[in-house]
Amino acid sequence: MKLESAEVQICTATAVVGAPSPTGQISLAAKVQGSGDESKDGEEMFVPPLNFAMVDYGVFRSGFPDTANFTFLQTLGLRSIIYLCPEPYPEHNIEFLKCNGIRLFQFGIDGCKEPFVNIPEDTIHEALKVVLDIRNHPLLIHCKRGKHRTGCLVGCLRKLQRWCLSSIFDEYQRFAAAKARISDQRFMELFDISSLKSTCQSYNSIQKQSS
Repeated sequence: MKLESAEVQICTATAVVGAPSPTGQISLAAKVQGSGDESKDGEEMFVPPLNFAMVDYGVFRSGFPDTANFTFLQTLGLRSIIYLCPEPYPEHNIEFLKCNGIRLFQFGIDGCKEPFVNIPEDTIHEALKVVLDIRNHPLLIHCKRGKHRTGCLVGCLRKLQRWCLSSIFDEYQRFAAAKARISDQRFMELFDISSLKSTCQSYNSIQKQSS
């Protein structure tokens, strides 16, 4: 993992990638009084990114955040973002990270479609280490749509949290919907969590103390 910038700490990898269970996507935009992007009646709009949901205390997931989502993301007090696409992070997103002191971890998983899907297991391991480090929380995990790459990483986290496979697949399918991939579910089923168990135990212990 390499530090790319002193102002916005961007960690990259050469290959890609408790608490309450998520209740699904957040589809409503909250409105409060304030400045910034405003609706017609002068109320500021807080718009979550596509497929946004809480994964665990201090851990969130979504599709790619756009400028319309920045005000909402500020309410989360993020310390870190895990970005699971190989493309460079857009300049306006980089500027948002600089202004809010958010660290970017990039794990470039190619968004290939079946049957040519290759999810690097070692990179998922590295991304999980970032998720399990409480010092990086609050943290947002995202790819392009918040479905496949994000779904695989969250699914592997659920294995560490001792979720049964049927619950892991149900959560994955809730976000992937008609785009669910058998290969993703097979990857989660076969993913080896043994090397991360000690890290996860420390994480779960801290989460219980804070709940």
